[in-house]
Amino acid sequence: MIIYNVTLSINPTMESSVLAWLRETHIPEVMATGLFLSNNMFKIIESHTERSHNSYAIQYTLESWEKFNDYSSNHAAELQSKTKLKFGENVLAFRTFLEKI
Repeated sequence: MIIYNVTLSINPTMESSVLAWLRETHIPEVMATGLFLSNNMFKIIESHTERSHNSYAIQYTLESWEKFNDYSSNHAAELQSKTKLKFGENVLAFRTFLEKI
């Protein structure tokens, strides 16, 4: 099992609109590719005493690297472009992977 982790840093002035768009539009579009088994969104907390950080992690679960290669080749650029067009530099993303061992 593979987890495709997308970490987002969101401009605080745009946070509520970005989160709504992610939940209502972007994540459903990613899931509509049929390549992912599930997803979860987490708020990143850097300190348990100060919980005001504006970063989030969206984790998409895949059953194989082949599924990710399909996503990467056929869907990722278009979906990432939509985010960039809508929010520009107000949303910065970096991507990592977790592999269950």
